[in-house]
Amino acid sequence: MQLRNRIISTLHCTSLFSPPTKPRPFTLSLKIHFSSQTTHKPQNPNPEPYVSASKHSTSDTSGFARSVLFVPPGVDPEQVTEEMVLPASNIVIGPYAGHAQIKEVEFVKSSGRAKDCPRDARPEFAILGRSNVGKSSLINALVRKKEVALTSKRPGKTQLINHFLVNRSWYIVDLPGYGFAKASDAARMDWSAFTKGYFLNRDSLVAVLLLIDASVPPQKIDLDCANWIGRNNIPMTFVFTKCDKVKGGKGKRPDENIRDFQELIIQNYREHPPWIMTSSVTGLGRDNLLLHMSQLRNYWDQ
Repeated sequence: MQLRNRIISTLHCTSLFSPPTKPRPFTLSLKIHFSSQTTHKPQNPNPEPYVSASKHSTSDTSGFARSVLFVPPGVDPEQVTEEMVLPASNIVIGPYAGHAQIKEVEFVKSSGRAKDCPRDARPEFAILGRSNVGKSSLINALVRKKEVALTSKRPGKTQLINHFLVNRSWYIVDLPGYGFAKASDAARMDWSAFTKGYFLNRDSLVAVLLLIDASVPPQKIDLDCANWIGRNNIPMTFVFTKCDKVKGGKGKRPDENIRDFQELIIQNYREHPPWIMTSSVTGLGRDNLLLHMSQLRNYWDQ
């Protein structure tokens, strides 16, 4: 019960696939066939991840872990304890978690086509998100170096697949942002084909880090992107950005926007995808995201 209360209380905090040649860290189990209409309200106003803990006994901890937490390989859901769950996330840390610090990072190349990307088979994490979601800021925060990934006041500046080699052993891949309002329809279509080609033909892809802006309500374009990734069985972690921002007026807080997003997403999954709250301003989630990435990477690389 304490574990369930902790996960639920996290979102009340006001401060804040075609099989590859190597095993994927996890797959997403789809509950239903996806459709383009993903923003309708859920039939159940109180889905399982958010029900009161008083409605459950401690005997259903295993079921709770399977439906709400991301339980990595090597962990028995019945053995999950509160200490194993990363703060501000639903991610359980298991035996594959290891060295997570970034000691060096090197820009390798920019590729205009997926087939031009590095072919050395090192594991890689693709970072994807809507334009102006804070993608470059998150990358810079992860590596703790300014301007590793260029930031710009003009959303949609990244137009190529950019590979950054970390600790000479794995890649961070900066993908072009989607949904830039001023982009032409032709440019958007090119982006779709360009990025999908990368996802569907990259055997070294460990997981996609799909960035979601927590300072705004759920966006259909983000839900559509998540649905496409799920349909193709591509490993994915939701990284909620800008969790430090509380906009004025009648807008919702980041934790409320995250709840709303998850209530829409969970309709399409038997098991809840991993998610974590972050802020490139305060550093929230930085170390824990790297720890999560380490266990996915180490399992992929075994």
